[in-house]
Amino acid sequence: MIEHIQWLGYGSFVIQSTPLIYINPWRVSSVTFLADVVLVSHAHFEHFSPVDIEKVSADSTLILSNAQVAEQLPRAEVLLPFHSRTVDRARITALPAYSTGSEVHKREDGGLGFLISLNFYDIYYVGDSEPTPEMRKLAPDILILPIDGMGTMTPESAADMVRELRPRYAIPCNWGMGGVNLGDAERFKRLVGDRAEVRIPEAR
Repeated sequence: MIEHIQWLGYGSFVIQSTPLIYINPWRVSSVTFLADVVLVSHAHFEHFSPVDIEKVSADSTLILSNAQVAEQLPRAEVLLPFHSRTVDRARITALPAYSTGSEVHKREDGGLGFLISLNFYDIYYVGDSEPTPEMRKLAPDILILPIDGMGTMTPESAADMVRELRPRYAIPCNWGMGGVNLGDAERFKRLVGDRAEVRIPEAR
């Protein structure tokens, strides 16, 4: 399953399976296949790009997000925390994503992470979040987590979360701009050590 997860840059991914799932499409340069599902974690511009959502979507594409996004994108369906939608072989559960020590991602803003159960794997896209009690209850196979430290995790706290959740694979995101670079991703990988297989992807 890990080979079917493609990083598009910063916090944007596509899961090439059935269904085809885009997460926070942003600065998408080319599209081969249109999305069955688009997941949008929150309304910050680098995660919510209506232009890119339109670029990857067909009329039948299901767009799942929070209330702030749905206010700006009427075709989006609100998925509340701890609620799930099943699409083809995927079960998608929304989880709260928020900061406990910063005003950047306040809980009341309704930011989301997504637990995607697909092909016998649980893929947890954390979203823009610091470590939270809710995520500590999970045991994903693949963990995609931010390392930018801008109201989210630092490489150090992200590595701590890998140690707690014990995924088989970990993928760092929210790097490649704003002063957070490949060196930060490599530091995260060193900190994780042999507790998980860290994949530092290349954008395509």
